[in-house]
Amino acid sequence: MARRTELATIDLHLIRVLHTLISERSVSRAALRLASSQPAVSAQLRRLRELTGDALLVRAGGGMQPTAAALQLLEPAAQVLSGADRLFNRRLRSQPFDAAASEALLRIAASDYLDPLFLPALVGQVKRLAPGVRLELMPLTREYDYRRHLANGDVDLVIGNWLQPPAELHLARLISDEVVCLVAAGHPAAAGRGWTVQTYLDCEHVAPMPLHPGALGVIDEHLAAQGAERRIAVRASHFGLIPLMVAESLLVLTTGRLFCSRYAGALPVRIVRCPVAFPPLTYYQLWHELTHQAPAMRWFREQVRDVARQLPQRASPLPAPSGRA
Repeated sequence: MARRTELATIDLHLIRVLHTLISERSVSRAALRLASSQPAVSAQLRRLRELTGDALLVRAGGGMQPTAAALQLLEPAAQVLSGADRLFNRRLRSQPFDAAASEALLRIAASDYLDPLFLPALVGQVKRLAPGVRLELMPLTREYDYRRHLANGDVDLVIGNWLQPPAELHLARLISDEVVCLVAAGHPAAAGRGWTVQTYLDCEHVAPMPLHPGALGVIDEHLAAQGAERRIAVRASHFGLIPLMVAESLLVLTTGRLFCSRYAGALPVRIVRCPVAFPPLTYYQLWHELTHQAPAMRWFREQVRDVARQLPQRASPLPAPSGRA
């Protein structure tokens, strides 16, 4: 009976991962072939080892080699995948998506950390190409359990930045952005006076609310790894309002240059270098296996990628708020 329970937990994608790992003899090459991440494939390899009771891939010389048991599994895995292709008819998955005629509902959860103009630009592009498509845009907040909603099919796509995206999801990198600081025009850092790592840490900072209670954002996660901590005086759920808070105070916002550049010409704020050496902010789109092969979602992910990559080329400040110079 226990064996039946194990079989019930094995999905077709896990068999594809097994076949690809044994064929490629490399976690990184398998991840590339599967359009997945290396951590995700490593996690799936651990699960496969638990299910089979075998190491499957072992280190040998400068690489990895399949075990004898793994080689015996290669042909049965290929037969399962071939049978699934015949059963479900791969032509159904390769049918082109007719954007102009579609009335699909596409649901996306995203923060505005990337760029305040990203979602408006995405909506504009989608509606130009697919006027009948409906869009639902949900904020990526601490109350929104995006992993559960993706697994339940309540949302199709999530966009945000993570140092390490969740291993169980498909992902595609959108853009990377330099980490900078946004300060008021009258802030000492704007004049470059004594702007050191310690001065930066001692300043009062403003930061978004974490995605779940107790979590660290990418900035604080990196600082913690360096044994450092900044003074967060304000946490805000509305990231788009933070530049206005910065303009009215001595708060420091640490985020991507692309986001800050939208406000530098509209508010009395300045972009300054960050004394701490942060890695670039990397933004991803994440999706579940549920929608991986859906033609509408493949098309939608392409639109997200195209709009995100156009942002740095057409960056320009937002209009100044009323009453501002």
